[in-house]
Amino acid sequence: MVSSTSTPGARLWNGAVALFMAFFTLNVAGVVAAVVVSSLSTRWLGTWLPTGWTTHWYASAWDEFQLGDVLTTTFEVAFAVVLLSGLLGVPAGYALARREFPGKRAVMLLFLLPLLAPPVTYGIPLATALYRVGVGGTLWGVILANLVPAVPFVVLVMAPFVEQIDPKLEAAARVFGAGRLRLFVHVLIPLLAPGALAALILVLVRTIASFELTFFTAGADSQTLVVALYYAVFAAGVRATQSIDAMAVVYMVASLAWLLVALRFVDPTQIVGRPRKAA
Repeated sequence: MVSSTSTPGARLWNGAVALFMAFFTLNVAGVVAAVVVSSLSTRWLGTWLPTGWTTHWYASAWDEFQLGDVLTTTFEVAFAVVLLSGLLGVPAGYALARREFPGKRAVMLLFLLPLLAPPVTYGIPLATALYRVGVGGTLWGVILANLVPAVPFVVLVMAPFVEQIDPKLEAAARVFGAGRLRLFVHVLIPLLAPGALAALILVLVRTIASFELTFFTAGADSQTLVVALYYAVFAAGVRATQSIDAMAVVYMVASLAWLLVALRFVDPTQIVGRPRKAA
């Protein structure tokens, strides 16, 4: 019997996919390499490699763009959004998975809207509302704005994950005298932990990279790294390209470092893993 993967059409398709992936990888690697090399160059004009190398631009960017304060703000926003979205999204996802009520589909659609709509479409009216109540331009304004897509994301990840857990486990715990709080802490949390942690990892990365919502609501003292990078590129004044590239490298390294730390403990593929059901 001839395998389907050995047919000419299958080989052509596999080759096209491999070629596309190689082209995409090389482009991404080339862009990143160009930024890194530029951030370490003394002067780079019209040659394959710079005429000299230096780390001066990193110190310059750290002082010029106040990267210490910007990084602190970035991680404060990211961790606050992760914590609050977990506290709100996990119980809400459980409730939506276990309860039937009129208008449930409409509620699910409402949760989908911040994820499907471009952030700019609701970011401007959201920022206007936050400024009217006095939290726009503050750290809490940035946190609240980023919670708008973060909480629905956690809910929509957790709802199908909860549905995979056999309700008989909860019924058995109740038979043995477990109340709602004890049931949630000792039975559900261990079962929900893989999906919750994987969802929160994605929220962490998403929040660090969030631009529109943060840009609309951030003030001078509440800018995250991605917004500060935007201002460094487009704000008035003359700045060395190498200094801006050094800032971009700091942004890439910070994001990658937190992602690697998170992946050290949690595998995002656990989102789609099925918990073992009771017999």
